Amino acid sequence: MKKLLSLLLFILSCNVANSQIVKGFVMDQDTKSKISFATVYFNGTYLGTSTDQNGYFELNISQNLPMPLTISALGYYSTTLTEYLTDNLFSIYLKPKVYELKEVFITAKASPRQRRSYSNLFKKEFLGETTNAINCKIINESDIKFSYNSDTRTLTAFSSNPILIDNKYLGYKIIYFLDKFEFCYQEYHGQIRGLIIGNYKFSEDTINNFKQLKRFERRRKITYLGSRMHFFRELWENKLDSAGFELKDSLNAKLAYNKIVIQSDNPVSSDMAKYLKFNGKIFISYYSKTYSTAIKMVKDSIYFDKNGFFDPLGIIWEGEMSDQRIGDLLPFEYKIK
Repeated sequence: MKKLLSLLLFILSCNVANSQIVKGFVMDQDTKSKISFATVYFNGTYLGTSTDQNGYFELNISQNLPMPLTISALGYYSTTLTEYLTDNLFSIYLKPKVYELKEVFITAKASPRQRRSYSNLFKKEFLGETTNAINCKIINESDIKFSYNSDTRTLTAFSSNPILIDNKYLGYKIIYFLDKFEFCYQEYHGQIRGLIIGNYKFSEDTINNFKQLKRFERRRKITYLGSRMHFFRELWENKLDSAGFELKDSLNAKLAYNKIVIQSDNPVSSDMAKYLKFNGKIFISYYSKTYSTAIKMVKDSIYFDKNGFFDPLGIIWEGEMSDQRIGDLLPFEYKIK
């Protein structure tokens, strides 16, 4: 009987272990051919892997549940898996960026002066204008192509290669898979319109200098406090007040936790699934009597988790937090020491 029980426990433990490994093939949506060296990763983290020459991958996901899993490759749109906790062998299809490639070749005939102007605007909107952003460098800037529509006064940026960013101020390197960048010079309801859609993976600078590491840690802490990541982590814990955040509605009434957060049992982990839900603008202050940030949801509810991850396409940011761009990003593994 003891031997039988041990055998059953062993089988169960193997099943649990197997459920923590995602396996599959990444393929071209049109040709169904296997895509070699595609990147399979958790967006905004260090963790990821690459497909082999046959388009096959395996990734241990035990430390990142229940974050969505992102797949990106050179010359393709990224795609995201939200349900992957099965024993199935996944077949993942990526859509080629054919349309943008044709558009760039036809319209990107700018002079060197125009190129510099477009590039400076792109870096301003993409990286940001903070001290962190100013100290960022795009390693492969020449890979970025631009197209300008004079009728709509809209600048479009495109890169078939991932954008390589060296954040020398925070001590990170970022691989950014850009799916869409648009910037409209015309104002819309008093605001200049911009759109950035993409996914990214971190790596850390290998520095053994203790003083430099201390500087990085101090700068990262300053960047974290009052950030979107900080906000959603404290919202998850229901500790906004003690962390220095205060939320109000458009009538200047303070918003309680149970008025904006809904939760339900999460079938893929022991945690609760939490969602931000509110009809109208939420005004956010951080250790201040004035409200420097406002958010408005474009979806019925916005998923977020304890690491600070949230659905970026579900929220429109205004004010101080809207100024935080790629140069101000921290990996979701980041913790204040």
